Amino acid sequence: MTKENIVAKVKEMIAAPSCCGALKAAGKAWLYEVGKDGEAQAAKNLIEEIEEDLTPIDKLVPFAHSETAVKIFGEEGAKNFAAHADELKASGAKYCDCGACKPSLEILQNKEVILG
Repeated sequence: MTKENIVAKVKEMIAAPSCCGALKAAGKAWLYEVGKDGEAQAAKNLIEEIEEDLTPIDKLVPFAHSETAVKIFGEEGAKNFAAHADELKASGAKYCDCGACKPSLEILQNKEVILG
């Protein structure tokens, strides 16, 4: 993966409705610093935030089956979300595949591109 690919993945990640505020801020900060003196530190901060926020499947499944999920997604939405989380786990997935987590994982798997 090239740095240009990472830029695209970060943009995809921060555009996702499921991207939390801290991860969005770290992504935007890194994008701002690309090619500037602060890029290395911003890259380190981004990777640290991804490592903190990337949702493991073993945390996703209980959340998907929780009352909190029902409050967020409604009863039918939570039911569909829980079924999807269960399918992910059954397929051997290790992490959530939402719009923020999927590109985050790809960035993490290629972190050497931006960490140098």
